[in-house]
Amino acid sequence: MVADSKDARIRVRLRGSEIGATDRQRQTIRGLGLRNIGDSRVLGKTAAVVGMIRKVAHLVEVEDVNGGR
Repeated sequence: MVADSKDARIRVRLRGSEIGATDRQRQTIRGLGLRNIGDSRVLGKTAAVVGMIRKVAHLVEVEDVNGGR
């Protein structure tokens, strides 16, 4: 697992347009829960999510979210 702890979270924000992206990249963006430019989601930092982010890194912005609530 990529996360150091069970509570590791990251915020993913769609910054680029899907126009010109491949079908597979569009599916990956949807899989992350992003629909429109500016949309963001807080996701668990798992190997699957990190891999998806790498595939569309040129379209998204990522930041760590503190585990404390």
